Amino acid sequence: MATSLTSEFWKLFADLLAVSTAVTFVLSAVLDALALRTQRRRAGYRPAGVEAAEAPRRPDRIPVLQ
Repeated sequence: MATSLTSEFWKLFADLLAVSTAVTFVLSAVLDALALRTQRRRAGYRPAGVEAAEAPRRPDRIPVLQ
């Protein structure tokens, strides 16, 4: 005997899908924030006002003696 899925099933399925999507989004945002915080802490994070000294840049072209 063939059975069909009831409207109650689809409503519960939609609710479960919405909740699981929201939980996944929130959990990924929290884990991303924690990873960024850890990365900054390991790199010796400095406030935005303090810029790291850059190495002197080499010229794009170096003259070659012929």
